[in-house]
Amino acid sequence: MTQTAPSKLMTMATLSGFLVRDRQSQDLGCFEELMIDPESGRIAYAVLSFGSLLGMGGKLWAVPWNALELNAEQRVFVLDVDRATLASAPAFLEEKWPDFTDRTWGLLVHSHYGIRPYWESEAV
Repeated sequence: MTQTAPSKLMTMATLSGFLVRDRQSQDLGCFEELMIDPESGRIAYAVLSFGSLLGMGGKLWAVPWNALELNAEQRVFVLDVDRATLASAPAFLEEKWPDFTDRTWGLLVHSHYGIRPYWESEAV
């Protein structure tokens, strides 16, 4: 049986500015912040900025962490959505962040991406 090397831990400073791409390798934006659930210790959301790529400057998007897949070789995260899905995702202004503990808001975000809410999933 072959053993794989353990994953490396990454700091937020390392992830800040990390690119997010779609499955076709088109840049979608970058990490601005990570939101951590202090009760479970799990990363709940990645807050992304997509800048002028979608013509929506000044807005941020909370993407469920489990909707992202790390491509360590290319040092990017992959978000498996098309641009139309991304453009219609719940967004917020840089100066007016939502209440990330609001489960109603969280259900809206998770359902948009077709992802089971992290608080309903077992820790990996």
